[in-house]
Amino acid sequence: MIPGTLCDDRLWGYQRKYLSDIAEVSICEVTKDDSISSLAHSILEKAPEKFALAGLSLGGIISLEIMRLAPERVIKLALLDTNPNPPHPDQIATWERFIDMAHNGKFLDITINHLLPILIHPDRRKDETLISTIIDMAKKIGKDGYINQLKAVMTRSDQRSILSTIACPTIVVVGKEDMVCPVHISEFLTESIPTAKLEIVDYSGHLITLEQPGKVSALLRDWLNS
Repeated sequence: MIPGTLCDDRLWGYQRKYLSDIAEVSICEVTKDDSISSLAHSILEKAPEKFALAGLSLGGIISLEIMRLAPERVIKLALLDTNPNPPHPDQIATWERFIDMAHNGKFLDITINHLLPILIHPDRRKDETLISTIIDMAKKIGKDGYINQLKAVMTRSDQRSILSTIACPTIVVVGKEDMVCPVHISEFLTESIPTAKLEIVDYSGHLITLEQPGKVSALLRDWLNS
C-alpha cells in the first residue's frame, strides 16, 4: 500500500488491520526521493517478487509508474483517487508557492488552511478526530518530506499511455465528492484500463481510506479475494 502526499501509514491503518487475515500488508515510505521514478524503484527494490499493489493519490501515481517499470510483478492493482494526467501550469504554480511557504515557516498553514478544505467531505470538516489525524500525519512527514513529494508530482510524466497495457485485475476507487481527483478522472482510468472496475464511494472526499474506512476495506477485501 502506497500513501498519498503528506500521509503516513495511518492513511491505510484500518485497511491493514481489516485485511491482515488474508494478506501480509506493507505500507511504503514515500518521502525520501523527489521523483516518481525514484520512489517507484525504491519500492520495487523492497517488494516481494510478486505482489498486489494499492495506491492513493500520489500513491496511485507511483503505482502507475511501477506498472510501467515492472508490470509482470504486480498481480492485482488498486488505484484510489488517482490522476494519471501530467501536471498543468496552474498546479505547478501552486506547488511552487507551497514550497516557498514551507521554506518560510508556514508548512502547517498549507495543510490547515489550503489543503484541508478540499481534502475531505464538507460534512467532515468538524470531525476533530479525522482533522487531528490529517494534521498529525503532515507533521510526521515534515517540511522536507513534503517538498520532496511536491517536486516528484511537479515533474511526473504523462501516464495515460500505459493504461491500455495494464492486464492485471484492477479496481479504481474514488470518493464521490473528491475535489482533488474528481470522479470523471477515475471514469477515464476505468475506460482506459481493459481490466478495470470502478467503485464510487458515497459521502467521501479525497481521503477515502480515512473517511469511509469500512466501505473501502470491504472493496479491497473483495478485490484481493476475487
